[in-house]
Amino acid sequence: MEITAQPPPRETAERIREAVAAALPGARIRVTGEGSHFSLRVESAAFAGQTRLARQRLVLRAVAPLMKGDGAPVHAIDRLETVLPPAT
Repeated sequence: MEITAQPPPRETAERIREAVAAALPGARIRVTGEGSHFSLRVESAAFAGQTRLARQRLVLRAVAPLMKGDGAPVHAIDRLETVLPPAT
């Protein structure tokens, strides 16, 4: 079994942000975390008309490639908040 070095949490957080931004252009994304556990807050107009579960699935699908394999940089998304932007 090969042990791979994990990237720094800041680098992994940026990769998460980029993955979600690619799936949801224009979204406001906040990523926090330590080690391989992260929390996300995603605000996007693309969530309009979607259930909470559908919103979460959309975000998790974007992050899934970072969670695959033995050496995955992301072990868990401990908290995921998906919200619509405030009405103007």
